[in-house]
Amino acid sequence: MSTSQGRLTAFGNQLIEVHIALREDLAALRESVEAHLAGGVRPRRLQAHCLAFCSTLNGHHTGEDDGAFRELAERFPELRPVLEELSRDHRLVEDCLRRLETLVGGLEQGADPREVQLELDTLAALMETHFTYEEKRLVAALNSLDIPDWDLSPPAFLHKDTAR
Repeated sequence: MSTSQGRLTAFGNQLIEVHIALREDLAALRESVEAHLAGGVRPRRLQAHCLAFCSTLNGHHTGEDDGAFRELAERFPELRPVLEELSRDHRLVEDCLRRLETLVGGLEQGADPREVQLELDTLAALMETHFTYEEKRLVAALNSLDIPDWDLSPPAFLHKDTAR
């Protein structure tokens, strides 16, 4: 399917690319925590890395909830239960990100960095389950969309600015 500008519409494929970048960012954050445990990364640097990642992931999910999911619900009503479930996942991830930010913020006051590792493990499991389900259920629908405004200016959920 071609867009009004004549290029292949592949918003779902772009979503997968964003998910790959977010997975890589999470892996880099986990490496930073491990380096901190080994005495190599200062808490403030780790906190900045964490905040950047959390902001990027939150921005992606907010963009989905406020834009892509509304568009998909309108054009594919049969996906509404899936979209609602994915939005619930977003709230779980957001809660996890808040806990993570608090834990990382407490490192300078002597908080246990292993708690940060455990929260990152939780976040990684949530993200992987969520991303896999979302990709299986939404990529084909997203790829079928022809939204000229998205061609001109990619919506927030397709931004590839990462926390690296």
